[in-house]
Amino acid sequence: MSIGGLGFVIVAAIFWGLSGGLSGFLMDKGWDPLVIAFYRGFIGLICISIWYAFKPTRWNKQMLLWSVVAGLGVAGNFIFYNLSIAEASIAIAATLMYTAPIFVLLISFIFKIEKATLFKWLAILSVMIGVVLMTEVYSVDSDSVTTLGILTGLGAGVSYALFLFGFKYASKHGEPQSILTAAFLTFSLVMLFVIDYGEAVSVITSSDVLWMILLGLVGAGVSFYLYVNGLERTSPTTASVSAMVEPVTASLFGVWVMSEMLNMIQLVGMGVILVTVTVLNVKKE
Repeated sequence: MSIGGLGFVIVAAIFWGLSGGLSGFLMDKGWDPLVIAFYRGFIGLICISIWYAFKPTRWNKQMLLWSVVAGLGVAGNFIFYNLSIAEASIAIAATLMYTAPIFVLLISFIFKIEKATLFKWLAILSVMIGVVLMTEVYSVDSDSVTTLGILTGLGAGVSYALFLFGFKYASKHGEPQSILTAAFLTFSLVMLFVIDYGEAVSVITSSDVLWMILLGLVGAGVSFYLYVNGLERTSPTTASVSAMVEPVTASLFGVWVMSEMLNMIQLVGMGVILVTVTVLNVKKE
């Protein structure tokens, strides 16, 4: 693990937080969550394909296999996360999605990828407490949460763990531009089975097309490049916990752009997350 690798992961998470704010903004304007998810990944595919065209690399079976796994994980994460927001709330969806480190740790332990140390368990617990405090999920009316909302939120967490491992192992067999091209191509093909074609086409001539392009640039084109490079230098569990600065970024977006306010409990939760990520940056494996 290196601080440089964690730095890439953290910057990618900040971009994801911003993309979450943009997605919420577009949902408020009436766009379907799945169409928003499609454009986020499809614009990312265009960006990565341009990069690959200028710097092509060889493909191999192992790289392609893990890249497809990563692409399926990205598709599942985008789909389940947006559906969870629609069925429950952003607070519920975000909290459930960030159960991902639990799945990552369990998978790593089962397959003996890394040792499940007390420090990692405490880091995961600390960040989860921070996310709960910051999102104030405990104050949400339980009647507003559906079973589908809970299941899709957990599905987003499992999908997050899936693309984490997919990118991690694909990076051992290929270059980032090849991995990301294959992953986002897989994502785009999967999304073609779930989106509304009429609404997707209408985006092109709408006044919101520039917002969709910006979402793709921030939420996929640049952020996933940084994330894949970061994973080459750190462990899956540490990377997944560090990426939890995403909800912090989303909250700051709400404060600065949407003129929302954070109460003391939310500030405490944000502090818990930032302190934990700082400790992970300093501590060497």
